[in-house]
Amino acid sequence: MSRTPPARRLRLGLPRRVFSQVLLMQLAIAAGVAVLATGLFLAPLSNQLDDQAMRRALAIAQTTAAESRIAEQVTDTPPLPNGPVQREAERIRRATGAEYVVVMDWRGVRWSHPTRSEVGRIVSTDPGQALAGKEIMQIDSGTLGRTARGKVPLYDSRHHIVGAVSVGIAYDSVRARLIHAIPGLFAYAGGALAVGALAAWLISRRVQRQTRDLAFSDISALLAEREAMLHGIREGVVALDRAGRIRLLNDEAGRLLGIGDEAVGRSPDQALGDGRTADVLAGRVTGTDLVTVRGQRVLVANRMPTDDGGAVATLRDRTELEQLGRELDSTHGLIDALRAQDHEHANRMHTLLGLLELEMYDDAVEFVGEVVGDHRATAEQVTEKIEDPLLAALLVGKATVAAERGVALWVSDRTLLPDRLVDPSGLVTIVGNLVDNALDAVAGAPHARVEVELRAEGRTAVLRVRDTGPGIPVEQRELVFTEGWSTKEPPAHRGRGLGLSLVRKLAERQGGSVAVGEAGGGGAEFTVVLPDALAEPQPALTASTTQQTATEEES
Repeated sequence: MSRTPPARRLRLGLPRRVFSQVLLMQLAIAAGVAVLATGLFLAPLSNQLDDQAMRRALAIAQTTAAESRIAEQVTDTPPLPNGPVQREAERIRRATGAEYVVVMDWRGVRWSHPTRSEVGRIVSTDPGQALAGKEIMQIDSGTLGRTARGKVPLYDSRHHIVGAVSVGIAYDSVRARLIHAIPGLFAYAGGALAVGALAAWLISRRVQRQTRDLAFSDISALLAEREAMLHGIREGVVALDRAGRIRLLNDEAGRLLGIGDEAVGRSPDQALGDGRTADVLAGRVTGTDLVTVRGQRVLVANRMPTDDGGAVATLRDRTELEQLGRELDSTHGLIDALRAQDHEHANRMHTLLGLLELEMYDDAVEFVGEVVGDHRATAEQVTEKIEDPLLAALLVGKATVAAERGVALWVSDRTLLPDRLVDPSGLVTIVGNLVDNALDAVAGAPHARVEVELRAEGRTAVLRVRDTGPGIPVEQRELVFTEGWSTKEPPAHRGRGLGLSLVRKLAERQGGSVAVGEAGGGGAEFTVVLPDALAEPQPALTASTTQQTATEEES
């Protein structure tokens, strides 16, 4: 049994596409404006035509009253259907196209009228205002129907009022002018509506192309999905407009860069300050997978231009990967050192075995003492001068690695650092980076040597690392602290040019500074000054305090 498909219900309402809705709304607006403009024009047009007709009637009446002979004839002759006043009034009526020209005396008796039988009779409307010397305009009805009227007084040669002149314009002609104007007005309105419809269609087509013929619901869904995606991904996204200002910043980008919504509308330089990170976001540094440091974070940035002249930059946090890379480098160094020590230990064991087989026991004892004493002397030398266990362990390990690389690592005689560091891990990072760079600089050179000096000046820690390498030219002494700048080939697992930049940022975070100069032997000397790096020393206990404490413990 075949299944009958359900009938589609007729859906009434607005179309779903943005193009159709915009076109429909613009057409409705254009039509509404055309109708409103037509109505606003027609409303005063009737009044204007009435006013024009009344003024025309008044002007004819004034011209007629200005004829001095009409006033003389009103006073000197009787009101006759064929009298001189009737003839002159009819001439004026035919010449001007008026409906009537009525001349009356001071009693209101007509001396002229288009209907001859009305001559000699009293007028049908009150002429009192005109006979009182006033000029009036009005729309009124009389024996000849509804007319636009103008009435003026009639003066004799002595400027005495002897009557009045009333002129009427047929109101049907005024209405005909109004009706005649309507088709032209509608034609103009239709033309304006057609132009508006064409403009609406062109604008709607542009909107259709820009919105890719999507419905409003689709656009709303896309915006919601974009917001969810941008704020849900674990990559930072920064969008910039064509002027280079930040217009979008997701949560991860704000966390990585240490900025918030207040940065929107500002340039990267204003939001982040001067530095490589701002240069990368602004497009002044180009390339893919650009490495930059922001605070304590190592970031990888990629910037892609957009069609509107702006750009979108993505940021990935590579801090942990960078730390793993450095640990891998350290592990490789330790493995190399252990491998070398294994060979050296084997050689020493063979030497010791030979001495024992030759029964040279005293020489064997002396040989073992020298081997153990050298290693113990190095450790004791470091721990006596550096009381912090992390730094001491770091330098002992670095000394072993340096020895295997043919470099002498010395701890300066001026070194003396108590165990009162506020941030030992930060100083370990600084010392480790500077020593690694110094070892790389002198590796393979004859009589290679690296000297480390760490001392406390009150609460300030001063670090100096000197080497006997080629040194750093004066013009490059500021560039060495730039992120990504390096004279060495980068390893496969990470980038170069981050160590010294990280050293400067760690020092500046603690209110300190880093400088590079020339060492006494011609190499490089890095100086790090860290104010307030050490805690205040604990006050020494007095004898009475010690005795009181012992008494309290016994009780």
